[in-house]
Amino acid sequence: MAMHLSTRRWQDQVILLLGVWLFVSPWVMAYPSDSPPAVNACIAGAMMAALATFDLYKTYAWAVFMNIVIGIWVAISPWLVDVMTDLAMSGSMLIVGLATIVLGMWELRTDPDLHQQWAGT
Repeated sequence: MAMHLSTRRWQDQVILLLGVWLFVSPWVMAYPSDSPPAVNACIAGAMMAALATFDLYKTYAWAVFMNIVIGIWVAISPWLVDVMTDLAMSGSMLIVGLATIVLGMWELRTDPDLHQQWAGT
């Protein structure tokens, strides 16, 4: 019983969009490209988007776990890259990070390909 890519891996599609948003958010919010918040958002967004794109092709548990770890970093990074005074940027990072964590956990719990990997089949 095969599910279509669009219904089975929708979490990866959303994480891909979140990663793209995170990547472009410094420009949208007029941050200097060499500022710590911009560098952080660009690197984390690019990694999220790349992992999600890879995951759309073939799901691997390690790629989902990496996106969860990046999501955790993104969620806590506003306090670490001194962006808490900017509610738009810190809110964006917090929402993207938390959404990535939730989506990654959801995928780990529901994707049958990941369950087969854990079972070793």
